[in-house]
Amino acid sequence: MTTASRVASAVDGEALVELVREAVRIPSVTPHERDFALWVFDRIEESQVFDECELVECEPNRPNVHGTAGGDSGRSLLLAGHLDTVATEDWTEHWRGTDREDPFASPIIDGAIWGRGVADQKAGICAIIEAIRAFDRAGLRPAGKVSTLFVCDEESGQPGSGVSAGMRAAVAGRSGKRPEADFAIYTEPTTSAIYTAQMGFLIADIAYNGVSAYFGRPELGVDALKAGHSLLARLWRHSEELVSSVAAHDLLGEAFLLVTSVMSGGNIAVPGRFELSLIRKVLPGENLDTAGEQIAAIAQEVADEHSVDCTVEFSAPRDHRFGGTPDELDLDHPGVEALARSIEQVTEKNARVEGAPYWSEKPFLRELGIPSVYFAPGDISHCHTPFERLAIDELVTATRTLAHFIAEWCGAVDP
Repeated sequence: MTTASRVASAVDGEALVELVREAVRIPSVTPHERDFALWVFDRIEESQVFDECELVECEPNRPNVHGTAGGDSGRSLLLAGHLDTVATEDWTEHWRGTDREDPFASPIIDGAIWGRGVADQKAGICAIIEAIRAFDRAGLRPAGKVSTLFVCDEESGQPGSGVSAGMRAAVAGRSGKRPEADFAIYTEPTTSAIYTAQMGFLIADIAYNGVSAYFGRPELGVDALKAGHSLLARLWRHSEELVSSVAAHDLLGEAFLLVTSVMSGGNIAVPGRFELSLIRKVLPGENLDTAGEQIAAIAQEVADEHSVDCTVEFSAPRDHRFGGTPDELDLDHPGVEALARSIEQVTEKNARVEGAPYWSEKPFLRELGIPSVYFAPGDISHCHTPFERLAIDELVTATRTLAHFIAEWCGAVDP
């Protein structure tokens, strides 16, 4: 048995399942991550492998959790994840009167743990903790430094939050030491594939203000809804043009925009206001500034044609003023190749390399010069829905894979 296999075998599946269920039972809906952050801090601090653990507030009552383990005689690794989850109203309403009504009860049903945040991403955080614990059970320590970073405020949807406040503080050095590593894994759910690429995005909120007027005298008004109708047609045409003008990405598919909400009218009168929100998928190689400026230009051109006032707000800034930038890591990066080997050693199956159908925070790590991928158990298509769940077999196998990779990448020594 190799050293890496020895560490992987030391993962305690039963303890891991209970760890994840305990994590799910602690609500951490954005921006109320503190109780879960304290729990994570305690789990790290009680470990015999971690040398340091720090809880640092990036905003009042909103801490990040940092930990370090290992030495300086191997390659370094950063393991990252987010502490917060999305809200639960949809969950409670969907499962009312059933054994799944409580989104934080973490029941086991048909071999899977159910609950808000179980895949996105408390399982990823717990996999990191258990993978490091496995070194102690194997009587070993990482030879290179392993750093952990768990941040608040990754999820969006809650007022005044969801702008990566925790990651911003971490990379700026306002939340402990700035991360440093030769490679990083961010544990967003990937169905245990390696996600080397991710889309970028922007969210644009467009508003037209015309002049409302009594329906019998429409000539006295300026119809904002009519302008909005033209805007919709222009935006959909722009999306079709993106499909033909921007080359599809091998892992991420095509660039496009999606109109997500429209509001106008309500009175028996000429509509004086029109509001629209859209999201634009941005591929690696595209420029986010250009993407945003194109949408703003389309909105203004239509406004001028219909004599309405126009405002455009980019409401989801992340690592960019307009949104989140795309990211991609070469498939032949040593970290990608080593993680693929660990997957194949543990599962006896070929590793899958895919693209993330979401945006998350690894572009912040890129700006620090840390190459990174996403890897964790769980299916993102179940997340943010009342059907979020995690198969126990996948949880245990992915955690053993992570432990194997840490030992391969950083090395392992007898303390």
